[in-house]
Order: sequence, then structure tokens, then C-alpha cells
Amino acid sequence: MFLCRAYTQDVVSCFKVIDEILVLEELNSLNTAARNERLKADVIIHVFPNKRVARWARTAKIPLRIGTSHRWFHWLTCNYKVSFTRKNSSLHEAQLNFYLLKPLGLTTIPDFTSINSVAAYITQASQPAAKENPYIILHPLSQGSALDYPLQQYVHLAEELVKLGYSVYVSGTSNEGKRIGTAFDHLAGVNNVCGKYTLKEFIWFIQGAKALIACSTGPLHIAGIYNRKAVGLFTSRKPMHPGRWKPLGDLAVSLEYDPNCQTCAKGQPCACIEQIKVDDIIKAI
Repeated sequence: MFLCRAYTQDVVSCFKVIDEILVLEELNSLNTAARNERLKADVIIHVFPNKRVARWARTAKIPLRIGTSHRWFHWLTCNYKVSFTRKNSSLHEAQLNFYLLKPLGLTTIPDFTSINSVAAYITQASQPAAKENPYIILHPLSQGSALDYPLQQYVHLAEELVKLGYSVYVSGTSNEGKRIGTAFDHLAGVNNVCGKYTLKEFIWFIQGAKALIACSTGPLHIAGIYNRKAVGLFTSRKPMHPGRWKPLGDLAVSLEYDPNCQTCAKGQPCACIEQIKVDDIIKAI
């Protein structure tokens, strides 16, 4: 079983290894007895710490409740607490989550290559080949999950891609569409589809693309796992650097201006992501 919020349910449903999906909002609407019945399980692993879910798991008397020791409420609700740090780790997020399996007997953390080789085989849906007239998706904004690449440079990238014969689609939520405004409207061959797809429709749209370019945000990781050319644009500052958040997938590429940026190394605000060249993005595609 996988517990998620309603807005991510369509992503979770793509993975064939998941037998049942529990939706947080639906559980919240149930009385205690009904919720306890839905939460019948032998183990719960709190990958994303949530005080309410931790309390539910204890009330439901799930025998093995695993969480990080760095959340105070896990000391009250979990009977197995694993100590590790995410913020300063050099490991990828996909590796870090394996620490939470230690109470189940895991003694080693897989290397990134091992995780990456498995990733492409666990999605449920088919992976259609790119069209004869391939399109490329630009997803300029991240809702604060990462440091954004400048919008004007996405516009320049779109101009160059159109010259190369690609159809270009600019994606995002309805609110992101308002922020993007008319920035791409002067370009023939560029289509603004912000807010026009449901998440399920957008996942299928990504699967038909040749490539998707974005910073570290959900659509980038969806493109990577579906073996599309996922080009991620990253700052070198921890914990937002590609070592932690680069997309999985054989065709995924992570670009950063200077992996050894001293300003980023000090954890200070830095605009080095703005120095990534449009030509380098096109080469990556």
C-alpha cells in the first residue's frame, strides 16, 4: 500500500509494484474505527514525516512503525527510529530512503547506478516512441521546490528549438501560467498548455515527447522514469544539487554551471544556474 495526497494519486498509480493506494484526504474524512480498518498493515515506513499520519499509525496499532529520529513526534509514535541526515548528505534522495529499511534487515545502501537500472522497469504504462515530428516540453517553474532557471532564457531556448524544427510546448499549472504570462506568445511553433491538462493527461503527454527541460520538479522526474530525455537544470548548492535530486532514467541529464562553485559550497545564495548556456541544453537534448 502507498499513502499519498490526492494530487499525486495519478503518479503513484503508474507503478505496478503498488497494490493499493490510500489517499490522505479520504482517510482524514473517516472516523477513527473506519480509518483503523483501512490502515491494517504489518509495517508503516514514514518516508515523508507527517505528524497526523504518525498519530494514525500508532492509533491503528500497526506493529512496526518506522520513522526518522529527527522528528520529535516520531519519538511519541514510532517504535523504530532511524538516525540519518538528508540535508548534508552526498547521497541521492532515492538512496537516502533506503535507510528507513534498516529495521527490516537492510544492511547496505544501493549505489545510484543500481537504483537507476531498476527505475525504468517499474512503471505501469507503455512508453511510446517519440513522434516523427517530435515535440519538446519546457517546464519553466517549480512552485518553490528548486531554484528556477530564468524565464527569458527559456524563451531563448524555445526560439532555438523552433529553428531546429521542433514543436515546443510550455507547461505548468494554471497559476504558473499566470506568472509566465505572454512571454512565449510571439513565437510561432510554441504552444502554452499551462493548466490545460489533468495530471493523468500530462503524464501521457510527457511520454510522447522527445525531451522535457526543467529544474528539479515533478515533471522532470516523470520524464526520466519514462525514459524520455529529461534535462535537469540545477544549482550546485546543497541540498538542491543534482547529486541529491537528479532524475532517474537512462536518458536523464543533469546540467549545472560549476559543480565546484565556492559560493554554492558555502550554502550562500548564488545565481550560477543562470549561467547554464542554452547551447549546452540543446546539446544535451
